[in-house]
Parts: sequence; C-alpha cells; structure tokens
Amino acid sequence: MANKNSEASGFYKLSWLQRIGFGAGDLAQNLIYQTICMYLLFFYTNIFGLKPAVAAVMFLIVRIVDVIWDPIVGTFVDKHNPKLGKYRAYLVLGGIPLTGFAILCFWNGFSGSLLYAYVTYVGLSMCYTLVNVPYGALNSSLTRDTDEITVLTSTRMFMANLGGLAVAYGVPIVVKKLSGGSYSTADAANGWFITMTIYAIIGLALLVFCFSQTKERVVMDEKETANVKVSDLWQEFVRNRPLRVLAFFFITAFAMMAVGNAAGSYYMVYNMNAEDSLPYFMALGSIPAFIFMPLVPAIKRKVGKKGMFYIFLGIAIFGMALLYACSVIPSMKKLWLVYVAQFVKSTGVIVATGYMWALVPEVVAYGEYKTGRRIAGIVNALTGIFYKAGMALGGVVPGLILAWVKFDAESPTQTPLAEQGILWLVCVIPAILLFVAMWIISKYELSDEYMDQINREIEQRAKQNYDK
Repeated sequence: MANKNSEASGFYKLSWLQRIGFGAGDLAQNLIYQTICMYLLFFYTNIFGLKPAVAAVMFLIVRIVDVIWDPIVGTFVDKHNPKLGKYRAYLVLGGIPLTGFAILCFWNGFSGSLLYAYVTYVGLSMCYTLVNVPYGALNSSLTRDTDEITVLTSTRMFMANLGGLAVAYGVPIVVKKLSGGSYSTADAANGWFITMTIYAIIGLALLVFCFSQTKERVVMDEKETANVKVSDLWQEFVRNRPLRVLAFFFITAFAMMAVGNAAGSYYMVYNMNAEDSLPYFMALGSIPAFIFMPLVPAIKRKVGKKGMFYIFLGIAIFGMALLYACSVIPSMKKLWLVYVAQFVKSTGVIVATGYMWALVPEVVAYGEYKTGRRIAGIVNALTGIFYKAGMALGGVVPGLILAWVKFDAESPTQTPLAEQGILWLVCVIPAILLFVAMWIISKYELSDEYMDQINREIEQRAKQNYDK
C-alpha cells in the first residue's frame, strides 16, 4: 500500500526494461553525436579539406545558432502536447532528420565546400536539439523518486558510454576496413560516409525503441504551461541558483571532454606515431563506464554527491598528469603506460560527468518548488546551451591551437611545436578546466534529503489543489 501511495504521489519505480528503454535514447544520440565530437574536426581537416582555423570559426558560429535555437525548442516543447507524447514524440519527429544530416556531414561529394559544411553541420545541430532537449526533459517526467533517478541516470550513462565505445573503438576500424587503408587521408572519404550511414541508422532504430518504452507521468497540464515563453529561460536562470551552478558546471565539464576527445586522434597519429592503436586508446575513454557507472548509486550513498564529484574529478586530473608525463619523459613513453593513463583519466571523467545528468531533474523540481511551474523543456534548453557551448570549445579551441602551432594535415609528421600544442589539448587544458569544475560544483546546494522534502511538498500542494 505504501508503494502504491508513493507512486500516486509521483514517486514511481520503473522496470528494468523501461530503464534500458530510456537509456537507449542516449545510446542512440551518442552513436551520432560522439562521432561528430570525436571525428568531425579530424574529418574536416584531413579528408574534407578545410583549414583548422576555418573549421574552428564554423564550430563557433554553429554554437551561436544554438544559443538562439535551443530556447525556441525548449519553449515549444513545454507549451505543446503532441499526441505521441509531450517529450517522447520528438525522439521520432526529430530523429529522422537528425539521421539524414548526420550522414550528409560525412559525405565528401562537395569536398572543400565551406557552404556545404555549414549547411549540413547547422542542420545536424538544430535537429540534435530537437531530440536532445525533449529527451533531457523526459528524464524528469518519468518519476520524482531521487533514488530511482540515480538508477535511471546510471543506466542511461552506462548505455551512453556503450555508444561512446562503439564510436571510439569501432569508427576507425570500420572506416579503415571500408576504405581499404588509412582513415586519415582523403582516400578514406567513402569509408567515412558508409560508416556514418550505418551508425546513424542504428541510432534511429534505438530512438524508436526509446519512444516505445517510455511514458511521461510527471508533467504539468497544457493550461499550466500555456503562458511559457522564451524569456522564461533567462528568468529561470536568474532565480534558480542551483540551475546556474549546474549550467556553469556543464560548460566547463563538456569543454574539458570535447577538447580532449577532439585532440585524441591527432595525439595518437602524430605524437605517439601509433595510428593503428587509435581504436584502443579511444575505447579506453568509455570502458570505465561499464565498471564504475553501475556502482554510482552505492558510491553516492557512501560519500555523498559532492564527495563523489571531488573524488572522481581528482582521479581524472591525476590521469591527465600521468598522460602528460608519458608523453614528455622518455623512459615513460610506452604505449601501455599511455593506455593506463587514459583509463585512469577516463574513470574520473565518466563518473563525474555521467552523474551530473541526475542533477537536471533536481533543478527542474527546485524551480517548480519556487515558482509552481515545471518547465522542464526550458531548463533542458538552458543546460543544452551550456552543454553545447562546452562542445563548441571542443571544436574552437583545438582548431585555433592547431592553426597557431602550424599543424599541417598533409604532412605525415609534425613539428615539435605542433606536437606540444596537441599535448596541451589532450592533457593540460582539460586538467585546468577540471580544477574550475571542482570549484563550481562545490557551490551546489541541493542534497538528497532536501530534494525529497521539496518533491513531497510539491506533491502535497498538487493534492490540496486537486481536493479544492
């Protein structure tokens, strides 16, 4: 009876099929977007024929478009209730064009055309928002239960990293096999196109599966959200302090990941002269998820949210320091040590950045507690802006630094300055960003106990209004 009463109050427990179904949505998005994050800059410079500085400017402009587009999508999602579901409908409606643009981004039919690159990348980014913002809001609509959200987020991150592993390890291997040689020259163009086609279609199938296994239960009705407008995004940002903390954590954490991921291919090809080992190096960026993400609920209970962030962000910084040492100390310049350093670094990054998604439903509920409106779409649009701003740095910073150190995509070897620039991108800049992230997350104030109190008060208010 107690469990039924809890579920009636919005504290739903989900089946494992529902949890996996929800996680399939992040697996799908990672098959597409992780390929973009890890390899698009490399594709543009080495296969498509763009200069690093030109690509960097494009990454920045695309993110500026996102700043305008994301609030529009968040507002639209909050104001409307499609028959297929308030949030889940967009997994299909946005997933289909997302698949098409992802494939076109890796087509070399207009090799060197900056206009084509802009159109396809802007189109992909806009369609990604159309899927990702509602998907993020879907998380907070499934349940109010804090422990269930932790399990749900752990499952989601486990599957997201499964997608990351499939991209990191699989993409170079598949491209190389399809192209019959190297994946780093223009001859590999057809291999890149076919590989992205395969990954994008599988991603679409997973989005449909996510759609079939999810159901919104904690949402406000259409009358309560009818007056939602774009300006609510900035109002929510100003009055919701935990949201501001989380937003700045997002931009810092994703900038750290994006810069490191974008530089990984260059690092293995030019610094380590180990092009054939790239799949293993990149795979180690995801493998720790399968070991540690299932342990997150237990770790969080033991050391608390902030304690968990401090521990794993510290582990990531140690891994980056070790990776740097492996690259500059001759006696440590061994491939197996590089693998160890990458594993240590990735362990810290995956747990810390994976769990931060569990905080999004918390700031949504906090906003509802303060204002009476559960504008999950707006909140996810705002976090999306900062998330994409961080991802933009992953394209802008590497592109500008590669241009500054005179990186030459046509040369099989690079100058010492160019190699040092790549090393800064892989280790030093991400480590600096992690120190900033530790300071930011120290300001987060929503404990599990406080969140349970908030959610129960919200449900009590709803019950009182219903009784009236």
